[in-house]
Amino acid sequence: MLNKDAYQAVMAAFAQSVGAGPEHHVLVVEDGGGFHVPALQGHPVGIQTVTLPPYSPELQPVERLWKLTDATLANQCFESLDDLQTTLGEQCAWLETQPDLLTRHTLFHWWPLYRN
Repeated sequence: MLNKDAYQAVMAAFAQSVGAGPEHHVLVVEDGGGFHVPALQGHPVGIQTVTLPPYSPELQPVERLWKLTDATLANQCFESLDDLQTTLGEQCAWLETQPDLLTRHTLFHWWPLYRN
């Protein structure tokens, strides 16, 4: 369930996983989801957020991925929800092995290129 508590837990886990802190700052770009509310003490140390303007799907990289995930679902009638989830899961697993394809669909020319 997406809610404020879940959001705060995810942000804390994310901050820890990327090593955010006083010496390592991470910028998180968010949409205007109503649950994107930091804890009373604010975001974890080292995490800063920028909220996209309302009604700006062209700025959200995930919006450009739907055609890749929908490709295996379009024009099909699944026998069950499990069948649909299996098909979508297989497509998502395949997409994880295609970083160049994902980059072509989500990397905006004005974003700095991040490399590990």
